[in-house]
Amino acid sequence: QVQVVESGGGLVQPGGSLRLSCKTSRFILSTFSIAAMSWYRQVPGKERELVARISNGGRSTNYADSVKGRFTISRDVSKRTVYVQMNSLKPDDTAVYYCNAVDMITLNEYWGQGTQVTVSS
Repeated sequence: QVQVVESGGGLVQPGGSLRLSCKTSRFILSTFSIAAMSWYRQVPGKERELVARISNGGRSTNYADSVKGRFTISRDVSKRTVYVQMNSLKPDDTAVYYCNAVDMITLNEYWGQGTQVTVSS
């Protein structure tokens, strides 16, 4: 049973933009607002790295230094969905992007299957 689903990946030219979406199932999060949501990315041979995080209250966000000023994380509680708007994309942003949800009550953690982002001319 799929519980966290990413979408929006693809091929884009350097300098372009993409918006990734991550929808969560009510099965895993009875109340979306209690979830801290994050985007991670991973390239072959390297560890998965945190890209952006939004707190369970939605009031605070954190970004990796490499994406600050270019990426923006946001969420729509009514749609149980978190987004990351990625602008001014660079070839170094090429990776599989994963969505992570942490239930801040139970501390259960959930991962999506990943979506490929390729930045290339």
